[in-house]
Amino acid sequence: MEIQRMIELVRGAQSILMDENAARQVTVKGVADYVTQVDLRVQAYFQQRLAALDPQAAFLAEEQENADVAGKPAWILDPVDGTTNLIHDYRMSAVSLAYYDGESVACGVVYNPFTQELFTAQRGGGAFLNGVPIRCSAARTMDDCLAAIGTAPYYKAEAAQHFALFQKVFLTCQDIRRSGSAALDLCYVACGRIDAYFERHLKPWDYAAGLLLVQEAGGCVTDWKGQPLEVTKLGDVLATNGKLHEQFLELL
Repeated sequence: MEIQRMIELVRGAQSILMDENAARQVTVKGVADYVTQVDLRVQAYFQQRLAALDPQAAFLAEEQENADVAGKPAWILDPVDGTTNLIHDYRMSAVSLAYYDGESVACGVVYNPFTQELFTAQRGGGAFLNGVPIRCSAARTMDDCLAAIGTAPYYKAEAAQHFALFQKVFLTCQDIRRSGSAALDLCYVACGRIDAYFERHLKPWDYAAGLLLVQEAGGCVTDWKGQPLEVTKLGDVLATNGKLHEQFLELL
């Protein structure tokens, strides 16, 4: 798959992503789960153009019913990762696009239009931020670790369990962060801004592109048991610089 064409499509969605009026048109889907007209318009934009780019590939995206695409080529799209952020103009939202070749993620692109940061990766070709190669951090101990968390806000019944774990990690590392965008947290692991990120119940569109970025930047991404993720399935995601992975698995 030609990643340059993916980049062009992602950049072409910028005007839709930054439409403030559309961002204020909000529909509640469930507990802490929202969709805006930006989400819907971005998804429609990609669905049409990706079908033309590869008519044989399935389309797996957040704002629709999805069939099982395991073992089949597919586009995996989150039109807006960080919708709640978008509603509040928090400016930590991104479009995340991955190409899954039926076995693993072959290409990934994550774009934050508010910061003009474009993260890209192609399997075996490295990871990049605005065309410049990126690598995960060199931190080796929890004393040197800045960790990002995701609160799994759709599963608030599990909050006590999750926050007890956050406290456990907080007491062993330098500090913790919470951005509200899984895709950007994974990108931040890839470029060394944070050393680890973990969250339960992530959907494929939340993490598919970011997973490849971390791997190509020298990091490690698994489930919380240390097993490879099935990128077309719901997963509990742990991403680290690789050097801290075993320490986080013990904590989790």
